[in-house]
Amino acid sequence: MHKTIDPKILYFGTPVVLISTINEDGTYNLAPVSSVWWINQSCMLGMSSKSQTVTNLLREGQCVLNLPSAELVEAVDRLALLTGKSPVPEYKIDMGYQYEGNKFGKAGLTAIPSDNVRAPLVKECPIQLESLVQKDHSFESPSAIKAFEMKIVTTHIDESILMDGGKSYIDPEKWKPLIMNFCEFFSLGPKLYPSKLAEPFTSKFYNN
Repeated sequence: MHKTIDPKILYFGTPVVLISTINEDGTYNLAPVSSVWWINQSCMLGMSSKSQTVTNLLREGQCVLNLPSAELVEAVDRLALLTGKSPVPEYKIDMGYQYEGNKFGKAGLTAIPSDNVRAPLVKECPIQLESLVQKDHSFESPSAIKAFEMKIVTTHIDESILMDGGKSYIDPEKWKPLIMNFCEFFSLGPKLYPSKLAEPFTSKFYNN
């Protein structure tokens, strides 16, 4: 039986992304987000317009979208109540956030140079996507949410999660993304059922 409710937020779980950006003084910011969806070579991000990440995206127009595996859950959680925004916004103070200028160090992660953007890659993440801002959209007031359309310009993939016999297709049975579901961390279990939708993709991969 279904029940009609009035939820505080519509949020049903997506992969965690660590967004690395450049601060105004040239230092690095690193922030976990999980309001994200993908299509072709583009990605849509959603986050608070009051965040340091949004400030950096609007100024720099670029970032790296680093996708952590489930094994990096503790490192990601160390970033949970940190912000690169100073002074800390009032609403974040009420939630227990603290300012941190060295998020990479706090999380125990390593910043390495990108190929085509100024923002760094997170070395430990199996997937690193260098990205450019195409458009930004503000949600209707009183919402403080901003959405960003991102174009992926360079894709770095750890070879351990690629399909055997090739270098251009991720094996979904090897890739274990970290997933945020109603503010709790999860990952993927074993494959439930062979998908007909996957057949043309895998066939195309092996025939090329």
